[in-house]
Amino acid sequence: MDPSDECLKLSSQNTLPRHVAIIMDGNSRWAEAKSLPRVAGHKEGAQAVKRCIQGAIRNDIQWLTLYAFSSENWRRTPEEVADLTALLRFYLKFEARKLHKEGVRVRIIGDSKRFDPKLQKQFDEIEALTKNNTRLILTLALSYGGRGEIIQAVQRIVQDVQAQQIDPEQITEDLFSNYLFAPDVPDPDLIVRTSGESRLSNFLLWQSAYAELIFVETLWPDFNEDHFNDILSVYIRRERRFGTRPGLKISDK
Repeated sequence: MDPSDECLKLSSQNTLPRHVAIIMDGNSRWAEAKSLPRVAGHKEGAQAVKRCIQGAIRNDIQWLTLYAFSSENWRRTPEEVADLTALLRFYLKFEARKLHKEGVRVRIIGDSKRFDPKLQKQFDEIEALTKNNTRLILTLALSYGGRGEIIQAVQRIVQDVQAQQIDPEQITEDLFSNYLFAPDVPDPDLIVRTSGESRLSNFLLWQSAYAELIFVETLWPDFNEDHFNDILSVYIRRERRFGTRPGLKISDK
């Protein structure tokens, strides 16, 4: 079946997620299974990113967040970190204008200051280039950790309390959310992890409170538009209840 035909079928259900977040896992295992160096898995994983973005665009997904480089990734060998950052630099350089042409807005969340200044400049450039695009909001989580994001939010709230800009009694879930990296991005409706692992690995811990979770066996480098359509098919068959009365669906919230 042509991917576009499947997308039309899914879109007609009118229950697609607004925001899909993906933990892209399995690059190294993909390379090892083929007796290739790890960097080969990361390179093929970058191709899967392109296919995933096209799947999101075809299905009119509004927000897509990709876990591209975790805060824990800095613990990998210097050689692998260098490969990952070099690939990231290459991807941003050659995909920026393509994404802009597609109407994709790119945003970066995480502790980006840990990257070298040249890469930080690329982050700024792609965000500035695409800032007015609305077809798809693509958030790249880079040097990102959910616990770190929460700690940073707490630190900023404490500073504002000490400066008497807010009263402790004013602190609510909504206010707390305003101190996260991307407060204007809605919480993900759906979080997907590839490679058969069944954990969040420090990804969007606050935002994932009511997200639907789907874990698939496919290694990330093999992920394509058909896989993207499959996870959407699973999602639209689920009934979301948000911890309240039985039968409460997302449309009732």
